[in-house]
Amino acid sequence: MFYLPPPRFGIFGKTMSQRPSLWGNPISVAGWILAGAAFACFVFLWLYDTFAPGPSAPYAGIVIFVITPAFLLLGLALVVIGWWWSWRRWRRTGVAWALVWPVIDLNRAGTRAAVAWIMGGGTAFLFLSAFGAFQTYKITESVTFCGALCHQVMGPEYTAYQVSPHARVLCVDCHVGSGANWYIRSKFSGLRQLHAYVTDSYSRPIPVPIHNLRPATETCQTCHWPEKSYGIVGRRYVYFLADESNTRWETDLELLIGGGRPGTPTTGGIHWHMQLENIVEYVARDPSRLAILWVRATNRATGESVLYRSPEAHGDPPADAVWRTMDCMDCHNRPAHRFQSPRDAVNAAMAAGLLDPRLPALKKAAIDLLAEEYGDTITALAALDHGLRTFYQENFPDLAKHESATIDRAVGELQRIYRENFFPEMKVRWDAYPSHESHLFSPGCFRCHGGQHAASDGKLIRSECNLCHIVRAQGPSGQKVYSTTDTGLEYEHPVDVGADWKESPCYECHSGAAP
Repeated sequence: MFYLPPPRFGIFGKTMSQRPSLWGNPISVAGWILAGAAFACFVFLWLYDTFAPGPSAPYAGIVIFVITPAFLLLGLALVVIGWWWSWRRWRRTGVAWALVWPVIDLNRAGTRAAVAWIMGGGTAFLFLSAFGAFQTYKITESVTFCGALCHQVMGPEYTAYQVSPHARVLCVDCHVGSGANWYIRSKFSGLRQLHAYVTDSYSRPIPVPIHNLRPATETCQTCHWPEKSYGIVGRRYVYFLADESNTRWETDLELLIGGGRPGTPTTGGIHWHMQLENIVEYVARDPSRLAILWVRATNRATGESVLYRSPEAHGDPPADAVWRTMDCMDCHNRPAHRFQSPRDAVNAAMAAGLLDPRLPALKKAAIDLLAEEYGDTITALAALDHGLRTFYQENFPDLAKHESATIDRAVGELQRIYRENFFPEMKVRWDAYPSHESHLFSPGCFRCHGGQHAASDGKLIRSECNLCHIVRAQGPSGQKVYSTTDTGLEYEHPVDVGADWKESPCYECHSGAAP
């Protein structure tokens, strides 16, 4: 295809019109091919993304408007580089690469066959290039890519995600989303993470990217919108006491979810913070936002604003204070990567019948085994097997002999709980990533509603229990006491601790590792 013709011109003193064409060199031709393929990919993917039903795929923008143009520019750069290289060669030697086009005579059967093969092959190459680019961004937006293929270090998060309520929401929908700004930020972050992974310098556990998360208005609120009124939701909490008979205790609550547009009957409640007429802002002392110093609540309609201070805050916030507007993630901070505590996991398994409550003292034994710190997962699974069997052989030898199948099932369930919630290699468990949805194992709601934040007139941020939930029934199964009033029952602690539960926040006693 290429040949070196003899010199046809002198080296110097020739005008541009006397110079041979310098574009037909191998480098420029390769550049034209690359640029053509990239342009075909760009057009194909742009048309597909524009006319395909549904929202744009999160990684479509970065492939269409970043990667394919980059290859197009690379191809054009090769064209120019090839021209410059050929020009230097011609100026120095008087010899230039020349592209000799073949003579095409379609009257010849062989020529027609060659043309057909070339056209078919070229068309297939362009379509395969476009299809390959399309498959690239389809793979990079997949859950497998995020959780297993490229980000193996994210194993705990991937496992928790698969059993979460958001298991059908793609990782990139929340962590990348639409918009070139977020694409570029995520890829630069990915480069840092790749370096940390290759050099084994990543943190264990992985820090929560709390300051790099996309706004809830672009993630959570595409499905859960603030205008929606959720009203009152009934929920039954099942708890098993850590006694020998695993006594079942039930608490029926009305959760005052609230929310909705101004003026709807169920405004207020837990979602008061997210109602359209309210703006809640705060200044945190620490990067994890656990200690909140100032809270400012503003009514959009009236413009009235109230500033609340914690006992640690003195005067007004400094001018350089970083204010954050409260959104979904300030409470629902573990929407797809929640790790259950031993207490919660065992209670749930016993309530579902996966752990048989007839096995005496099962709850305490199971929690003690799960809460133990192990060096790795294999060691932990073996310890759970050996520990539970030994417990019953030593304390209930007759039962261990006659209920071996039940104990076998209990061992299997404890191992499942461990595999889904405990990752010693990454130092991940429930207390590494506390949830703020409640106030049982972490400050959660009490970060603001602990009865400590006061306005200048002495008014406190409300902290009474009935602000968010009402107890409708409680007590041992079969002996529950039901409320007969609108205000419900006064909460009764399943274990008699006197009035201690009223005098200190729940999380100060409940660690998640205690029965």
